[in-house]
Amino acid sequence: MRNVVIIGSGCAGLTAAIYAARANLKPLLIRGVEAGGQLTLTTLVENFPGFPKGVQGPELVELMKKQATEFGTEFMEGNVAKVDLSHRPFLLDVGQERLEAKTLIIASGASAKFLGLESERKLLGHGVSTCATCDGYFFRGKDVAVVGGGDTAAEDALFLTRYANEVSIIHRREQLRASKIMQDRLHRHEKIKFIWNSVVEDILDPEKHEVSGIKLRNTNTKEETIKPVHGVFIGIGHEPNTSLFRGQLEVDDLGYLITREGSKTNIPGVFAAGDVKDRVYRQAITASGSGCMAAMDAERFLEEEP
Repeated sequence: MRNVVIIGSGCAGLTAAIYAARANLKPLLIRGVEAGGQLTLTTLVENFPGFPKGVQGPELVELMKKQATEFGTEFMEGNVAKVDLSHRPFLLDVGQERLEAKTLIIASGASAKFLGLESERKLLGHGVSTCATCDGYFFRGKDVAVVGGGDTAAEDALFLTRYANEVSIIHRREQLRASKIMQDRLHRHEKIKFIWNSVVEDILDPEKHEVSGIKLRNTNTKEETIKPVHGVFIGIGHEPNTSLFRGQLEVDDLGYLITREGSKTNIPGVFAAGDVKDRVYRQAITASGSGCMAAMDAERFLEEEP
């Protein structure tokens, strides 16, 4: 029987582990298949407080893990295959093992959607990014491309105009799916260009470990062209990792967990933190903050209902 089980090992899960461990709750953290979360897919992080010269994403995750370990967090490798939240203690199946938990903190995050190109994977963190807020600063005075046509792509493109020389939006159709107000802002901005009816066939140049351009294919004419850019931002959205909890916990129209009064879900004793419940900010610092909230909420819950 565990006091606190945490699913997810990104900023939210690790911060929850630090707080729960310091409260002497002896938490168990299940690392999951994407151990470390999205920070492990990035390089230099300059907007996390306490690191004036920045810190590498994987290093920040490792430092949090060491801190959680120092206070007594137990880590478990593996992925949760099934959960039963119909009664307490909650039941979790991890591999061949069944766990019982008095409280559960879900910090399983959200996975960025990708184009599925091999070059995209190789250049992730080296010119390819899924977070304009995180990485836009590194492209001051350069030409970049944003792939997508929804609000995510629109928001990324507008943010990048603060730094980039030119922002090209690549969209497979002739019209964006973004909200009308976002479309108006994009069309008014002098730095933003549109490349319609086009898909990205490849990203250059993995051999040099940097982005030098993108190969585009026109969906109407089938013509292929090379567009020189220094950065590519994938803005086709995120997928919250909540499939395990559908039908047991409330989710919104995009699948994100719904919380109220902090981190509380619709089931007492189950809390959510980080990108699994955050469809707006999706930053390391906001994930850590919500991880702190979830641990404190779990501690108070156990005091009232041990």
